Amino acid sequence: MKILIIRFSSIGDIVLTTPIIRCVKMQLPDSNLHFLTKSSFAPIVNYNPYIDKIHYLNDDWEELIQSLKKEKFDFVIDLHHNLRTMRVKKALGIKDFYSYPKLNIKKWLLTVLKIDLMPDKSIVERYFETVKTLKVTNDGKGLDFFIHDEHKLGNNDIPMAHWGGYVGCVIGGSYKTKQLPLQQWKKFCELIPYPVILMGGPEDRELGSQIAEQDPIKIYNSCGKFNLNESGELVKHAKVIVSNDTGLMHIAAAYQKPIISLWGNTSPQMGMYPYYGYNNLKERVSPKSIIVENKDLPCHPCSKLGHNKCPKKHFLCMNSLDMNFVSEQVIVLWKQNELK
Repeated sequence: MKILIIRFSSIGDIVLTTPIIRCVKMQLPDSNLHFLTKSSFAPIVNYNPYIDKIHYLNDDWEELIQSLKKEKFDFVIDLHHNLRTMRVKKALGIKDFYSYPKLNIKKWLLTVLKIDLMPDKSIVERYFETVKTLKVTNDGKGLDFFIHDEHKLGNNDIPMAHWGGYVGCVIGGSYKTKQLPLQQWKKFCELIPYPVILMGGPEDRELGSQIAEQDPIKIYNSCGKFNLNESGELVKHAKVIVSNDTGLMHIAAAYQKPIISLWGNTSPQMGMYPYYGYNNLKERVSPKSIIVENKDLPCHPCSKLGHNKCPKKHFLCMNSLDMNFVSEQVIVLWKQNELK
């Protein structure tokens, strides 16, 4: 059986598909498994040993369709479920396909009317609904993230002050309303007694510089200095991860790292919280995952994705998060890590 899995974007969403990839390949070992994504997300799937062939969406749509047609797929697993994936399925003319339930109406009810009808399960569990026909089940082993040896880092790639361990702080985010503000990060970094590495892309470099300037020895700004896989290495070796709702948070979960996740305009109720293979949304304070959000705000959550600025202009969902609590939890998780 030749199977095509589709997920075009983004970093976190693709990492969340990895249990499907692994379980399909392991439970259907004779299958030929292909994956379709955008070329910009190649680093996430390039080294996945469970994928037999990767197809990339570039500028030439017709060329992509023609190359996919030549493969003569037997089954399509649509984990994106949008107009583009509908176009792919229609062009391929495949009758055997399944698209995961996006639950857009329920998300609208949650973000607009604050009526929570979302299922109490991770998006990973919803992804598994797409492979019931194939009799593929969740093995409970969590997420995967594979890095090639050429991207692995050593002590010389970070300051000596951080060789003994550090807290990884993921300061970026696809939207401003998913990012903890500067003053909140500064307060947090002042409160914790451990070295800090700030993580993010080139677009986060300036914010990182402003955070790090209060203590350049204790705080190392790595934003924009490493590619995605190298940043994954930084995540892998951190003692604790403190992260906005963004892709590196899910990479941290793939490495089974303790995570304190910070939630602004989005909500873990939508199923995008750190997934270790066994937890669900009710485990808000678990040995590995601590979710920090202001559930008392009448305007929270206000979007399933995010905004460039707070619609209410106060940004209380992030500004009111208790950095004393976050720092206290970091200390607890750090000490638990050292006892292992």
